[in-house]
Amino acid sequence: MLIRISLILAIIAALAAGTLNVLQVRDKISTLATDRDTQRDGRIAAESEKDKAKKELAKAEKDLAQVHQELTDAKSEREKAVATAAAQTKRADELSDKLAKATQDREDAETKLAAYTATGVSVEQVGKLSHALKTAQEAIEVANEEKIVLQRAISHLKTELAKYVGPEQIIRLRADLKGKILVVDPKWDFVVLNIGQDQGVLEDGELLVSREGKLVAKVIVRSVEKDRCIANVVPGWKLGEVIEGDEVSPAHPAS
Repeated sequence: MLIRISLILAIIAALAAGTLNVLQVRDKISTLATDRDTQRDGRIAAESEKDKAKKELAKAEKDLAQVHQELTDAKSEREKAVATAAAQTKRADELSDKLAKATQDREDAETKLAAYTATGVSVEQVGKLSHALKTAQEAIEVANEEKIVLQRAISHLKTELAKYVGPEQIIRLRADLKGKILVVDPKWDFVVLNIGQDQGVLEDGELLVSREGKLVAKVIVRSVEKDRCIANVVPGWKLGEVIEGDEVSPAHPAS
């Protein structure tokens, strides 16, 4: 009887030990599975970060190449503007010399005409001198017109050149420049003025808007035509509503 009881106890003890071992093995398996999942998720996250870093590096290289190309293009445009401005300046100097010579020729012709008239020379001689005087006068007028055109071209080129030389360059307009507002668009804050290239308006030039001697706003020219221009109201300078008929004058007049 005692032996049977001992056997039963031994069997019970063996079953308990087996159950405990199964529980421990199951816990270890669960722990290993969790570690495996954690390592897998970490690897996936690391690969994702690696791909993201590659994409960002490729984008940065592309942006750098674009910036380099833009700098190269800007340098080329600046060099072209400098060369064109030099050529136009040389042409203006040549016209000034021609104008001075034509003026001197006209004065000489006037002196000779007066001398011949005083001495009673023939009508034919007076006619020749008169014709020479008229020719010289026409040459002067043509030279003056060409000089004005070249001066406008030089001013425009200097304005364009200022964009490449320095962003803080101030565009100065004629001190006697006066105009009025023809059209106002309050939605987009732009105006149309009755002055343009013929009056000496330059792109990016700034004008003060006034009414009855009081400052209303400041505008900056964005587009210039022959006898009119389009300008935007400068943010922070709108002291009142801009209306048609308001007067404009240079914010930075040339000395």
